[in-house]
Amino acid sequence: MKNDLSLYLLADEYLVNLRTLADLDLDEQTVTDTLEGLSGELEVKATNVAAFARNLEASAEAIKNAEAAMANRRRSIERRAERLRDYLKSNMERVGILKIESPQFCLSIKKNPPAVHVEAPELVPAEFMKIPPPPPPILDKKAIGDALKAGDDVPGCRLEQGTRLEIK
Repeated sequence: MKNDLSLYLLADEYLVNLRTLADLDLDEQTVTDTLEGLSGELEVKATNVAAFARNLEASAEAIKNAEAAMANRRRSIERRAERLRDYLKSNMERVGILKIESPQFCLSIKKNPPAVHVEAPELVPAEFMKIPPPPPPILDKKAIGDALKAGDDVPGCRLEQGTRLEIK
């Protein structure tokens, strides 16, 4: 029945037993043997959870690779469709046919709106230039971290030491 316990419950049980053992007046070897027995189930469960996490990570990586492959395939299909449209347009223009109607759809050559083509940007007067706003300042977390590590006070900031799980 204990194998059915979650890792969280096994950890709780371990902590309770650890406190109980600390309160008992037992010799060091008995405490060590008892803790090894209690940690065994916890370690097995933790190993299983880590294996499952790795399996999920592998699945996520496989999905990411499939997404990239599908995106490449989509772009290839889009380029092929564009080449076919260009081929159709150029041949209709070559023979002077501006419209073809069929039960499925209507093909027609249309004029695009006029587009500005700038041949010499350096000759364009300043009145036709846009000046973009300057980018907003961004925090330099490296400089803030260095200052805090050096003992300097940076208002609104503090160092925080987190932890991570490493599975090798």
